[in-house]
Amino acid sequence: MSEKFWFITGTSRGFGREWTIAALERGDKVAATARDVSTLDDLAAKYGSALLPIALDVTDRDADFAAVKQAHDHFGRLDIVVNNAGYGHFGFIEELTEQEARAQIETNVFGALWVTQAALPYLRAQRSGHIIQVSSIGGISAFQNVGIYNASKWALEGFSQALAQEIAPFGVHVTLIEPGGFATDWAGPSSRRSTPLPDYREVHEAADRARSQRVAKPGDPQASARAILKVVDAENPPLRVFFGELPLQIAKADYESRLKTWEEWQPVAVEAQG
Repeated sequence: MSEKFWFITGTSRGFGREWTIAALERGDKVAATARDVSTLDDLAAKYGSALLPIALDVTDRDADFAAVKQAHDHFGRLDIVVNNAGYGHFGFIEELTEQEARAQIETNVFGALWVTQAALPYLRAQRSGHIIQVSSIGGISAFQNVGIYNASKWALEGFSQALAQEIAPFGVHVTLIEPGGFATDWAGPSSRRSTPLPDYREVHEAADRARSQRVAKPGDPQASARAILKVVDAENPPLRVFFGELPLQIAKADYESRLKTWEEWQPVAVEAQG
């Protein structure tokens, strides 16, 4: 298999770091972005010129375009673009400040959108490529206390599904990775939290218990690295793929409930058409 050239955002920790290592270990080249590139010093020392560290805040559109161009100019091509940079925000909808809501959307939605737009001209020109969007089971379902995070991932899912149809004629693929709970620091230092309202105290406690059950058996980020290589090497990669055991169970229950309700209310839907 010939070497591939990757552009990965958010590589300082978690999925981004593990996937960067997996790509480098098998002989691929990686342009790895992080807000603080010193977090990549150990990888740069080990893998040398195979790694191109780039300092990047994905909310800066001009910087996104410059970073993608730098990576393409350096390697001569791009094969896999991974929009991994993002974070989770904890807070009930009523508790969110405007700044908190905007910051979540700026990073998780617009950051991925700008990097995607920056990469597309190169992928279209070479008539090949694969865009990996790191979504979440929270991108097709929704949970208490992470509503604005859900909103950001639902937006990512929507534009990515449309994008997949738009660029298929150019031989470019799109895949949404939808992980469940993994042993990363997504809910720890990487996350942000709103100030709780006293009236929601008991509901917060219930939400925390429900989340504890969902993440009782967290996935292994290193195992996810082996999985992502299978996705990018597939001749016909999926538009969506779960990472972890639990997401399929959650999705099936959610969609069965939706279908039941839609069918129950279909007479009203028909009436509304006139």
